[in-house]
Amino acid sequence: MDSAKNIKPVLELRDLHKSFGDNHVLKGFNLKLYEGENLVVMGKSGSGKSVMVKCLVGLLQPDSGSIKIKDQDITAMGQKELDVLRTEIGFLFQGSALYDSMTVRENLEFPLRRHKDKIQNFQDTETLVKEALENVGLANAIDLMPSELSGGMQRRVALARALILKPQIIMYDEPTTGLDPITAKEIIQLMRTIQLKYHTSSLIITHDVDCARVISNRMILLVDGINYAEGTFAELSNSKDPQIQAFFKN
Repeated sequence: MDSAKNIKPVLELRDLHKSFGDNHVLKGFNLKLYEGENLVVMGKSGSGKSVMVKCLVGLLQPDSGSIKIKDQDITAMGQKELDVLRTEIGFLFQGSALYDSMTVRENLEFPLRRHKDKIQNFQDTETLVKEALENVGLANAIDLMPSELSGGMQRRVALARALILKPQIIMYDEPTTGLDPITAKEIIQLMRTIQLKYHTSSLIITHDVDCARVISNRMILLVDGINYAEGTFAELSNSKDPQIQAFFKN
């Protein structure tokens, strides 16, 4: 997004390092996510994608570097401050991560109960839950259990839960993994619809080339712990660099 270079990013990773003993996973990784864009990060298995995400959400502390979300450095935050900031971020987990013992309604009510101060009219949770489910086309599933849903429906419910606090930033961790091609396309289209409707800024971690092609405004390729290459899908897929071409070969 060349036009965004003079705009302050909503999320920024700068010179991020993380090691586990002698295993240096992140070696100075950099990333900027701008308002309203879909940024895809692609990396091979073991490249450090999961470690980067865990650092981003505060589950791991980087060895050095900074992580700024809405101009706040989360590496310097206490747990209470971090919990408040997390309400500004929706997270779609790779396996949907719905609570098996809760209905769809109860899964969506869970973040509302945890963050009552975030909701001006907390008594009207029913409206918020129904709105979130309507956004993903599952209004009729409100009283079903996760076990009664297909994999694609579970992913939609998980997305509804990620949206219910109306976050400005959404992080998608392998959103199409485990889905058949038709359902994967439906989820990708839904992600685009959400971006247009709510003007969200989305960070999408994926190895799905089709997903990246359709959803990305910009891409970063994570290789050997650094952002090896950055650009649009067209720019990167047309590169002659063997390291880059390896991402786009079937």
